[in-house]
Amino acid sequence: MTRSTSIRAGLAQRARVVLLAADGVSNTAIAEQVGLSRPKVIAWRGRYERGGIAGLDDAERSGRPRTIDHAKIVTETLKPPPTKLGVTHWSSRLLAAQLGIGNATVARAWRDYGVQPWRAETFKFSTDPELVAKVTDVVGLYVAPPENAIVLSVDEKSQIQALDRTQKMLPMQPGLPERRTHDYVRHGTSTLFAALEVATGKVTAACKPRHRHQEFLAFLKQVARAYPTDVDDQGRPTELHLIMDNYAAHKRVEVRDWLAANPRIKVHFTPTSGSWLNLVEVWFGIIERQAIHRGTFVSVKDLNAKIRAFIDGWNGRCHPFTWTKTADEILKKANRYPISETAH
Repeated sequence: MTRSTSIRAGLAQRARVVLLAADGVSNTAIAEQVGLSRPKVIAWRGRYERGGIAGLDDAERSGRPRTIDHAKIVTETLKPPPTKLGVTHWSSRLLAAQLGIGNATVARAWRDYGVQPWRAETFKFSTDPELVAKVTDVVGLYVAPPENAIVLSVDEKSQIQALDRTQKMLPMQPGLPERRTHDYVRHGTSTLFAALEVATGKVTAACKPRHRHQEFLAFLKQVARAYPTDVDDQGRPTELHLIMDNYAAHKRVEVRDWLAANPRIKVHFTPTSGSWLNLVEVWFGIIERQAIHRGTFVSVKDLNAKIRAFIDGWNGRCHPFTWTKTADEILKKANRYPISETAH
């Protein structure tokens, strides 16, 4: 204990008292060496004789009995604030003023019960009557894709803004992060259509000025050209399985007619409010963080060029996207909690 570097200083001091006493040093000499009074030395020697090593620890201190019920504070916290306050949730100071106690007391009660009024999370119940069938279908494509088939996760990222800063950015330096002005200039928007090949991570993409079924149909034709019809040893053509959400443009008559004329392309829809099942959403998060969010663009043309540059670089270093949850695990969780947009 005396040689430990992490033990409390007071405990190490008491251990030195015991060791010196074992060597036959007098109480007065011990007090001088360890920096305690003689009565304190006698007291700690007595504690050690009665309780051993455990006797050197501090005794539990009862303190003044609690006069404020933390459960009552939490109960008041769970009630909505009065309309006259004009706030959406309690702060520790507002609730303390309402109850006539200190805000530190409110904070301790919240900490004891794990209550955090300042936090909020999102959720969305899926009301799709075919929820089980669609989850099973989509997850089955991820986990066990059909033979001689390519699984593509398709979606669009709309309203990407071409934002330019009002002044030149200051680059990162040792001890300083990259700095930019808080204000910006808008130069327009673009829509990114993307098809993620789940098995390899390769992305086929196109930037369009608008987000309509015409642009989506043109993109589908681009995807079909990117994956030409191949025939296996048994004479079967390569199938394209497209996973998409329920956006209206995906179900237009023109799109359905084109799909009917191209039977090798099979469409699988995610459940309503279940777009998190679409793996391309993960890739959209990657391009947002690595190429768009901190980028500066002097025009929509510049934005599209930098998006294409990222996609070219991505396809040179892409990797498979592996789905780990089975359909049964997802549906079991969905029975306990709402299917959330942030669940995956």
